[in-house]
Amino acid sequence: MTYRLVGISTTQRCELGGRDVMIVGRAVTSDLAVVDATVSRQHAELRVRPEGVDVRDLGSSNGTFVNGSAIEAAVALVGDEVMFGKVAFRVEAVAAVTAEPAVNPAVSPVRPLNPAASPSSPASADAAVRAIASALAGAPVGGTIVRQIPKAGTAVLAAPAADAPTNRHANDRRRLDILLEVSKGLGKSVDIDALLEKIVEYAFQVLETDRCAILLTDDAGQLVPKLSRDRRGADAPGAVPQSIARTAVEEQVAILSDDAAEDQRFTGQSIVMQKVRSAMCVPLVSGEMQVLGILYVDNFSIRKFVEADLDFLIAFAGLASVALENGQLADRIRREALARSNFERFFTPALAARIASSPEAVKLGGDKRRVAVLFSDIRGFTSLSETMNPDAMARLLTEYFSEMVECVFRHGGTLDKFIGDAVMAQWGAPIGAPDDCDRAKQAALEMMTGLDALNARWRAEARPTLEIGIGLNVGDVFAGNIGSDRRLEYTVIGDSVNVSSRLCGAAGPGEILISAPFRDALGAPPPLDALPPMELKGKSQPLPVFRVQR
Repeated sequence: MTYRLVGISTTQRCELGGRDVMIVGRAVTSDLAVVDATVSRQHAELRVRPEGVDVRDLGSSNGTFVNGSAIEAAVALVGDEVMFGKVAFRVEAVAAVTAEPAVNPAVSPVRPLNPAASPSSPASADAAVRAIASALAGAPVGGTIVRQIPKAGTAVLAAPAADAPTNRHANDRRRLDILLEVSKGLGKSVDIDALLEKIVEYAFQVLETDRCAILLTDDAGQLVPKLSRDRRGADAPGAVPQSIARTAVEEQVAILSDDAAEDQRFTGQSIVMQKVRSAMCVPLVSGEMQVLGILYVDNFSIRKFVEADLDFLIAFAGLASVALENGQLADRIRREALARSNFERFFTPALAARIASSPEAVKLGGDKRRVAVLFSDIRGFTSLSETMNPDAMARLLTEYFSEMVECVFRHGGTLDKFIGDAVMAQWGAPIGAPDDCDRAKQAALEMMTGLDALNARWRAEARPTLEIGIGLNVGDVFAGNIGSDRRLEYTVIGDSVNVSSRLCGAAGPGEILISAPFRDALGAPPPLDALPPMELKGKSQPLPVFRVQR
């Protein structure tokens, strides 16, 4: 008996088996990578037993649960719910698929698709091999054999008939053995480029062909050439005949043409110009029946492909589709994890996750935005630093900055940068909200409260205390990536930023100063003290300024 874990609130699934121990974790290198903030990098360990799945927690931060109960180690049975942090899976049994008798293509019509015949994406290569059961019947059309393609994970290979010659038995057995090895080899590759190279390498091993090419669909659904090799491993010139490729993609069928140049179904000039003698083309189809691309092979010699070759290419393409889909998923997880780790240095975790998972929703180029800007600065920092050793100062600043950044993030702000002992944060870029100013104001108040708590603790530990001033302003700025080719950072620049900085410089210890535009933008203004208009550097007229009462 083998098992799989199927996501309850996600589409993720994982086949269990094939190795003694599987690691579940947030790290993309995990056997079951679950990219979620509640999942530790190495969260749990899984072992398959005949009676169920051994689940052992690896000291995770948010725990591992079986049927709602926290566990250190337990056996999960079929139907049980296993939860890593807050991500839940259900244990399902995977029954072995037995081979069906071969279908006589001479008398059988094209078999229609059966969407319920295979698991949804992403599938596993092992599952695809277990599903190699029976050939899909086809009918010749104008010198061409066309066959419907099964869902990814249900690749097919004809089983030898009972009265087939001995050499046919041996050949089919050899090809099945090759497919088993292919499934293992493809399962080890997650890098897309390396995976495509391996698919082509295996194609030459299993088929007598002169050329093999892979085209993948882009975001617009267009086929883009990725790889084309000849039997020597060199780049193969010439384009894949578009008439064959287009038919395979649009109709989701596998095609065998045993005389491509004379085939009335495919009249493209490239077939004639390249002197293609015989060709096969199979779409690479995902578990959701989306075409990922095509696998194309052809011969220029007198040798023609036969139906057994098409059966075998369909089976091989099914394995390649599974590996490609899983490779694309792993690649997307890696990119999202890297993007999220970079964004989380500046943005709140929720905003970082939104940017990483849907980059098209956020314009990270430069544009004009209305933002609320906060500056905070330590008073008397220079003289204080002269009395402390570097280690003590670094420890003090680390504790201080950690508390200040948490205050910003709790209220949905973006950490723009540290400038010496100053903190710059903003609300409104790359994504704004109507209450940006209210959230900036509340963050400023919490920064003061948080510093009071830090000072009380430091005072009890006989350590120095700190005082800060804060300035707040709102207005239109340029928001985008600024820097050089070697280093870019996302920031906001403009006069509104400068005003906030100068308000911060004018604020006394424990003071929060705000501008008149910031006050007018507040939905729920706190008690304020109107101060005499201030003359700020770069401003021709004194600016009205208000002090927030604490």
